[in-house]
Amino acid sequence: MNAVANTLPLQNLHAVVTGGGSGIGAAIARILVEAGARVTLMGRDPSKLEAQRAALGEAHPVHCAAADVTQAAAVEAAFASAREVFGPVDILVNNAGQAQAAPFAKTDLGLWQRMLDVNLTGVYLCTQAALPSMIERGFGRIVNVASTAGQIGYAYVTAYCAAKHGVIGLTRALALETATTGVTVNAVCPGYTETPLLQASLDQVVSKTGRSTDYARAALQRANPQRRFIEPDEVARAVLWLALRESQSMTGQSISVSGGEVM
Repeated sequence: MNAVANTLPLQNLHAVVTGGGSGIGAAIARILVEAGARVTLMGRDPSKLEAQRAALGEAHPVHCAAADVTQAAAVEAAFASAREVFGPVDILVNNAGQAQAAPFAKTDLGLWQRMLDVNLTGVYLCTQAALPSMIERGFGRIVNVASTAGQIGYAYVTAYCAAKHGVIGLTRALALETATTGVTVNAVCPGYTETPLLQASLDQVVSKTGRSTDYARAALQRANPQRRFIEPDEVARAVLWLALRESQSMTGQSISVSGGEVM
């Protein structure tokens, strides 16, 4: 048993993790439940959520609530289910997201809207669902999983960059609104991270350039001064720190987890 599990710093707190069925979301759910939280996994694919709950083990309190975070009614129903099982939400991790690349000239309105809906509107809807009870009870932790694409620009992902910049703007503005309420609002900004989403990006590079997967990996790793991809657990540990009761002075921040990319 690790040190986090021994101290149980999130004992009796209820955490919701969107996009919790795989990748960064799954790593976050694991570290939060090991820290003592009751965790609700949200995502579009019920089978992925159930698989993640099974992976976390029967000893941990985990609830699955399937929802498309771009749909207001689905979000409302999922949060109602979460509250019914584990009570009010103390920690919200807005992790659900999607990336799709295209040159700006080929970024049609459909692609633009998808990137905004999943990466930005989903954060808005889930935060709307969780925030009122946090303010009422005088405690809450909201952590938005943004991206280094929300801190700097990358070519060929203008819609994704715009959405993630929006997440950071929302984070900063809401942190000011809630500064005296006991609720903190922060963002973590991973660089390229070893997840299924990264694999999709690599596949796209290979298909468009005709180069090898090794070439594609090396090309993306050059964005990281450490010349490597970030591991999901590294992002999860940053989220855990921001979720702690003792982290009350951390709010309105966008923390880069990127191996030293210059912002």
